[in-house]
Amino acid sequence: MYLRLPIYEVDVPIHDTNHPDRRGLHIFTGAADSPAAALRRAHDVYDAALAAQRAGLEIPGKEPDSWGARGLRPGWEPEWPAARAGLWNNPASWTARRGDLAQ
Repeated sequence: MYLRLPIYEVDVPIHDTNHPDRRGLHIFTGAADSPAAALRRAHDVYDAALAAQRAGLEIPGKEPDSWGARGLRPGWEPEWPAARAGLWNNPASWTARRGDLAQ
């Protein structure tokens, strides 16, 4: 029997190495069985995207498990120790429109 894994969102703070006062957030989403697994997958796809970019290759698209990175900002560094993972709430879902989401 196939069980569908929940979708997680991983929020990774980033900063501009040339302008330390400039900060942002890189967001990853994908299927995982736990927050820890989501953090690992986000880090894996970031590392793969970075390696491809450094090699002058196209950044890989989404992998079969739904994780991927669309782009990287040159000169911006992720702060992985501050990354947080949690279940993703789709703002377009029917439960969001009904107001049933847990706060």
